[in-house]
Amino acid sequence: MLTEINFDGIVGPSHNYAGLSLGNLASARNLGRESRPRAAALQGLAKMRANLERGLAQGFLLPQRRPAEAWLHALGTDIASASPALRANSLSASSMWSANAATVSPAPDTADGRCHLTVANLVTMPHRSHEWRETMAQLRLAFADTAHFAVHPPVPPPFGDEGAANHMRLCAAHDAPGLEVFVYGVAGGPFPARQHREASEAVARLHGLDPARTVFARQSDAAIAAGAFHNDVVAVANARVLFTHELAFAGREALYADLRARLPEVEIVEVPAAAVSLADAIASYLFNAQLVTLPSGEMALVLPGEARETPSVWRWLEAHVAGNGPIRHLFVHDLRESMANGGGPACLRLRVVADPATIDPRFLASPQTLDRIEALVGRLWPERIAVDDLSDPALWRTCLEARTALCTELDLAELEDPIA
Repeated sequence: MLTEINFDGIVGPSHNYAGLSLGNLASARNLGRESRPRAAALQGLAKMRANLERGLAQGFLLPQRRPAEAWLHALGTDIASASPALRANSLSASSMWSANAATVSPAPDTADGRCHLTVANLVTMPHRSHEWRETMAQLRLAFADTAHFAVHPPVPPPFGDEGAANHMRLCAAHDAPGLEVFVYGVAGGPFPARQHREASEAVARLHGLDPARTVFARQSDAAIAAGAFHNDVVAVANARVLFTHELAFAGREALYADLRARLPEVEIVEVPAAAVSLADAIASYLFNAQLVTLPSGEMALVLPGEARETPSVWRWLEAHVAGNGPIRHLFVHDLRESMANGGGPACLRLRVVADPATIDPRFLASPQTLDRIEALVGRLWPERIAVDDLSDPALWRTCLEARTALCTELDLAELEDPIA
C-alpha cells in the first residue's frame, strides 16, 4: 500500500558552524559558534521517534563520509594540506538536510507508474556540491527495486537544483494522482537563486509528468532577499493543503487561480504579512515545519521550538487551530542545533510516497533501530566542535570512525568506502 514515508537525515559527527551558506541567515549569524554534534543528532532522532509514535512511517538516510577526501583529491589537495576554506567545505554535515537530497515524484504521477527520484546537484554552494555522489549511492540502495523506482543522476550544471525543498505536491490523497508544483527563483538582492527553472523542467521531463498536472511557480524576489533560500522556508504543502506566507510567490493570485483550476479541492492557507512578517516567518521556520496527515486523517504541524517562542507566529497558529482551519494539531520539538545552521523540521526530511515493502528495510526506522543509533551517537559523536577544531586530525579520525561504526551497526557496509 502506498504511504508517505519521511526519510530524515541523521546529523553527522562533523556538524559545525562554519557559516558556509550564503543567503542562509541563521548559518551566517552563528558563524564561529561552538556546535554540539551529539545533541544535534539526538534532537533529530527524537523527532523521528515522536513521528513513529504518532503513527507516521519513518525512514532515515546516513550522514556522508567527512572529511570529503575524494572531493579534496579531485581539487589536488588533501585534508591536511587544504586551505581553511576548502577544509571547512569538506567537513560540512549539510547532507543532514535530506529535503535537498532529491526531487521525488510518486508512482501515481508518472508516465511509467514508478516512483522517480532525481538526485539534486546542489551546484550553487561548494560545501554541498560534492554531496550528490554519496546521496545517489544511498538512494540507489534504498530504492533498488527497479520495478517500483527509478533513481536519476543529477541535472547537469550550470542549472542549479536543490531538490524537494523547492518542490510541493498537492493531491486528494497520497496514493491518488497529484499536482506537482516546482518553485524556482530568479533574483534575491545580494543572494543567489538556488533553484533554476531549467532544472525543474528537466526533472519534470525525466519523471514523465503530465504537463496538465505540473506547475512552475516563481519564488518572490522579496522572499529570497529576506533569507528564504529555499521555498520550504516560506511554503509547505500536504495532500490538498498549501500552507504559505503571503509573500512567498511572485504573482500569487494567478498561481492560486491556476492551482484551483487544476485541482479544485485544493485549500490554500495563507498567512498575511500583516500578521506574521517575512522576518518572523524565516526566523521561526513556521513554514519549514512538517505538515503531515495523522492516521486519524487530521493534519498536524511538526514545528521547531522557535515557532512557539516567536509571539506573532504562535499567536497566528493558536488562532488557526482554535478556528475551523485544516491544521488541527501543533507538535513542537527542540531542534536548536539544526536551526542554528538554518535547517528546521522540513529540511531534515525527504518525503517519499511508496509501499514500504518495496524499500530496503535497512533504511526504515523502528523504535529498536533508533535505540541502537542513539546509543552509538552517545558513544562516538563529538560532544562539541569549535571552528578551530576543524584543523585537528583527531577530529577527522573521530568523524570517519563514527560514520564507519554507524554503517556497521546498520549492516550498510556498502556505504563505508568513499566514492570517487
